[in-house]
Amino acid sequence: MTEPLDKLRVDKWLWAARFFKTRGSALEAIKGGKVVLNGQKPKPSKTLVVGDCLSITQAHRQVEVTVLELSDKRGNAETAEKLYQLDKEELNQRKPTADMALVGYRDKGAGRPTKRDRRKIEDFSKGF
Repeated sequence: MTEPLDKLRVDKWLWAARFFKTRGSALEAIKGGKVVLNGQKPKPSKTLVVGDCLSITQAHRQVEVTVLELSDKRGNAETAEKLYQLDKEELNQRKPTADMALVGYRDKGAGRPTKRDRRKIEDFSKGF
């Protein structure tokens, strides 16, 4: 049996808690300043203990969590949720701006008809 961990590397815990798909992506996020540990930007090898506060910025959200348990094994989602307490979550879902039209952004359903729509139009015009 494995005994409970007293401390663990931040990158390993982020991977085990399923915030990042790989330890490599967790490592890049820490080096890029996307992870804040107790108000400071840590190195990937910084040790994490129970009770630490983490602020994690991802592409789609920003979360603040408190570490409840340490684990270096990646499990399913239910197991991962037991490792932390979610203090705050802010979703980063932006509405499209006017300049996005220049980049080629288009609302769903706007523009050319789909293949299915075109077939419906053809059937309607034939009288079926």
